[in-house]
Amino acid sequence: MILIVDSGSTKSDWLAVDNNGNRLMEKIRTKGLNPAILSEKKLSKTIKKSKELSENSNAVTHVFFYGAGCGTENPRMLLKEVLEEIFPNAEVSVNEDTLAAVYATINHPEEAAVVCIMGTGSNCSYYDGKTLHQRVNSLGYILMDDASGNYYGKQLIRDYYFNHMPENVKIAFGAKYNMDSDFIKYNLYKQPSPNAYLANFAEFMFLHKDSEYTVNLIKEGIRVFARNMILQYKEELKTVPVHFAGSIAFFAQEEIKAVAEEMGFTVGNFERRPIDGLVGFHTQDL
Repeated sequence: MILIVDSGSTKSDWLAVDNNGNRLMEKIRTKGLNPAILSEKKLSKTIKKSKELSENSNAVTHVFFYGAGCGTENPRMLLKEVLEEIFPNAEVSVNEDTLAAVYATINHPEEAAVVCIMGTGSNCSYYDGKTLHQRVNSLGYILMDDASGNYYGKQLIRDYYFNHMPENVKIAFGAKYNMDSDFIKYNLYKQPSPNAYLANFAEFMFLHKDSEYTVNLIKEGIRVFARNMILQYKEELKTVPVHFAGSIAFFAQEEIKAVAEEMGFTVGNFERRPIDGLVGFHTQDL
């Protein structure tokens, strides 16, 4: 049994397939497994909470894990050790989520492209057809993650409290979410995964795209992301497209294309959930 995992900070999707890529069970979903945020104990507990994963742990021969927070050595090795303990007979590979986005969005294995993730968090890399190049090391949701779910959640909450929202939008936002200040601070400062909590608010933008306020908010986040991340690859952008993965990107396609025209880069493919594109990639040589 081969497990292929696509994990963000909010949720993790697990596919169990055989050597030919045939699914052995329905997609498994657990909470997000970001090793840059969660402790070893919390990571292990989250995985073991899945009945399907626990019952089949000894049958797993390979684990291909792609996740948020896996771009640096220490968190990556922490998660690798957790997975090796839970799946003792498996060969375990842990990589950053950007690599999953690359494999899921490029048109052929040797295509060069700039590849962006816009989900709960955000990131951007250049793939030269063989190797992934990253010019900015992510410092996480507090300092980076522009145009991500947690970025937009933070902007929405700030605009609500600073009275920058149009009145009709503010009323709708307050009706949909608990905007009590103590409740918000409790979730941000005393609960695990505050980035995932913030990202929950981003859905509001896409339910209210009839408002000029929300469209402008989406576009401005993309502009910030493009300036800070995409334009790190100015030379490469002259000849390669920019692909996008993640739910925020998928639902903001129109705004991304508009900003791309403003800033002079070419938009390629959009993939909401990269995991399905990873099955063929990992079973073709087994």
